[in-house]
Amino acid sequence: MEWKLNSARVLNLNSLNPQQRQAVETLNGPVLILAGAGTGKTRVITFRVAHLIAKGVSPGNILAVTFTNKAAREMQERVTRLLPKPVEGRKLRDESNDPRRSSLDPRSTICTFHSLCVRILRQHIERLSYKRNFVIYNESEQLGAVKKILAQISAKGEKADPAAVLGLLSRFKNGGERAAVFADESVRALAQHIRSRYETALHACNAVDFDDLILLTLRLFDKHPDVLEACRAKYRYVMADEYQDTNATQFQLIHALTMKHRNFCVVGDDDQSIYGWRGAEIGNLLDLEKHFPEVKIIKLEQNYRSTNTILDAANAIIKNNARRRPKQLWSGKGRGDKIILRAYTNDDDEARNLVEQIEFARRAHGVPWLHHAVLFRTNQQSRPLETAFRTAGVRYHLIGGQSFLTGRKSAIFSPT
Repeated sequence: MEWKLNSARVLNLNSLNPQQRQAVETLNGPVLILAGAGTGKTRVITFRVAHLIAKGVSPGNILAVTFTNKAAREMQERVTRLLPKPVEGRKLRDESNDPRRSSLDPRSTICTFHSLCVRILRQHIERLSYKRNFVIYNESEQLGAVKKILAQISAKGEKADPAAVLGLLSRFKNGGERAAVFADESVRALAQHIRSRYETALHACNAVDFDDLILLTLRLFDKHPDVLEACRAKYRYVMADEYQDTNATQFQLIHALTMKHRNFCVVGDDDQSIYGWRGAEIGNLLDLEKHFPEVKIIKLEQNYRSTNTILDAANAIIKNNARRRPKQLWSGKGRGDKIILRAYTNDDDEARNLVEQIEFARRAHGVPWLHHAVLFRTNQQSRPLETAFRTAGVRYHLIGGQSFLTGRKSAIFSPT
């Protein structure tokens, strides 16, 4: 089977801005794409996959990892739309030099970190004395295992929160042992003791948990270098999305796969790093040169969502971060409207005034309810807003929270 790209849709890189195009065309060696908010990073990743294939790389030699199944599906769908069905044309290069498998895998591997590890473990986990039909415990099953352990080791009358212990164990397993909480030797010793018992209990049931998927893959690579070499041979071009959110084990996984061929591209933005509380290591992005001194850094700074007034305000705030890679977002959308800041004495006054503004816009300017959105930080803040909307007869959808007035969960808080 041979492949040929629809050059009118894929190889015309003129639809990209200069920085996006540079990111797409820089295929070899380590690359860091600093992608500010709204700068088209998903577009760059998908075009980069297509461009690799256009240059003759087998789809089977390309790996792109991200954090959610939704993001992975979106990327795969975009790449599929860019690539036509196989037709006559030039053959793709198989970079793996592995005669045992086809050089023409029909699709690139675009998945989450954990999905990648499931694929690897399903093939090789017997090397670690598990069976290939291992099961992946969900949270309730994990809690059940922790409860049994706590019942065995806790003193009479002593109670511990199984969910809190499980959270502590997860952070410890994922490289968070350097966190302040583990500076206490007693806490560290407890975490190590529970971890040992927990892993033994799961192994006895031929089970793993979500965290184990990456940890066991790293153990597999360490104890069986031939498996690592096979994965390196297969995944000759590696990309990682949202790199600012990677933790220690995810970094080790990417590093293990790419340290020899060094053809990897990470996409991220230190200014959008918000998951340090769950183990994300911003140093993975900020200190990349320590591990790959030759890394090429490309900044995507043209924002396609906002006006320059909004971006200038955001730039002015974020520049105060103590440790960051400097970047300056800008837009071709012009200055736009000024940002309006209003202060209120309480939540109820704020909610009533907000509804008045929405109703004024609807009646005076014909702006329908569905063109408005209200963002808030905590679920409890929805209560005065819901009350004000209902009093004024304004229909709305509450997204991602639970209504205080109806008690129903609903899928942004938006008038309809």
